[in-house]
Amino acid sequence: MNRHLTPDVCVVGGGSAGLVVAAGAAQLGLDTVLIERAEMGGDCLNFGCVPSKALIAAAKAAQAQRSGAAFGIAPVEPQIDFARVMDHVTETIAAIAPNDSVERFEKLGVRVLQEEARFVGRTELQAGPHRIRSKRIVLATGSRPTLPPIAGLAETPHFTNETIFANRTLPTHLLVIGGGPIGIEMAQAFRRLGAQVTVLEAATLLAKDDPELAALVVARLRAEGVDLREGAKIERVERTLAGVAALLSDGTRIAGSHLLVAAGRSPTVEGLDLEKAAIAYTRHGITVNAALRTSNRHVWAIGDCNGLYAFTHMAGYEASLFIRGALFRAPAKLDPAIVPWATYSDPELAQVGLGEREARQKHGDGIRVLRWSFAENDRAHTERATEGLVKAITNARGRILGATIVGPQAGELIQPWCLAISRRLKISALASFVPPYPTLGEAGKRAAGSYFTETLFGPRTQRLVRFLSRLPVW
Repeated sequence: MNRHLTPDVCVVGGGSAGLVVAAGAAQLGLDTVLIERAEMGGDCLNFGCVPSKALIAAAKAAQAQRSGAAFGIAPVEPQIDFARVMDHVTETIAAIAPNDSVERFEKLGVRVLQEEARFVGRTELQAGPHRIRSKRIVLATGSRPTLPPIAGLAETPHFTNETIFANRTLPTHLLVIGGGPIGIEMAQAFRRLGAQVTVLEAATLLAKDDPELAALVVARLRAEGVDLREGAKIERVERTLAGVAALLSDGTRIAGSHLLVAAGRSPTVEGLDLEKAAIAYTRHGITVNAALRTSNRHVWAIGDCNGLYAFTHMAGYEASLFIRGALFRAPAKLDPAIVPWATYSDPELAQVGLGEREARQKHGDGIRVLRWSFAENDRAHTERATEGLVKAITNARGRILGATIVGPQAGELIQPWCLAISRRLKISALASFVPPYPTLGEAGKRAAGSYFTETLFGPRTQRLVRFLSRLPVW
């Protein structure tokens, strides 16, 4: 027997995007149904941001024991209990999980259905025994790891981000397919925890980031002993008696104990029967307009499933756009200019807005490129963390187009630049505020201030100051 529900809002997917919508709609007094077929919290909590950053934190603690000599502290090789490291990862997930739990959302007034959903009409879904009809349906089904078309991969044991955090045995030699943010983060973490690591990237490492700054991250990983191979074309992978092996197109054979596939992500749309709701989609995701509405006016797609930006913070942002636009009927369109992202390597790499390459393509030579090195930052010297720089891009009139930071806490330091770009501020706004001393954040202010150096201390200003100095004191 079908149990008929007619909520004001129906959300499919209990990850970052779906949870924000469900919580917001329920707290606004709307009858809200949330459908989640697997684990609440989605990829971010269970297989992505949270466990990966917990593992990176453990790896950083291990590396700190090796790096004390400059501070007068004898370096030691850490004794790593990998099973206990993974306990730390599991405990971190468990500590955060109540925020995303069924119980919490039911207390907020959300009806949670732990079922798989599929469309049976333009405004109707079937979820187990439940038939749901709603004028506002939000798809927030996330994404899954992409498995590249490599011969032998299906028959060879391998990890993805969905399985590697359940592993409790430290690899002796981890092969990583993919040199994007996930591959780089995991490569450095496992190397610091004692594994030999080889990264195989078919094109360019950290290809979506500013190459000047990405090069500093690549250099650090190589210095720490990670074998990074760009342009590595994998012909096939295979199971061996000792683990796994990858055969490259140049004839090189690389043997390892374990294999991690970190070659990107694909939107999760299978099983939804989108055709029955007249919802357009491609292999890149569900097609949406600037307001995140699909080809069916009653359905929105937010988060990874629309293929726009596979970041947790963008999932939350897109959820807020749905609430503002669909529920408050206020103007709400996605602004691609404000999208930030970060790679949590050491040093960290973070960007918002346009990089230099993109800025030159869009604005030609009428841009200003500003740089300030952490080698000129006093706090960085006290931390022995002087590797890196702040790089900002403005147009000819000083409006900030983008910023990239590589260095300590870059993910934190990029945030004033995020605010500046979202509010369309000029570079003078970041050049004129007063930061506390000594802080890493001063590097951002100094980069901004360099925009005015030539004008402020140039010959014309010098002549003006000399003239004014001859006048009576007032």
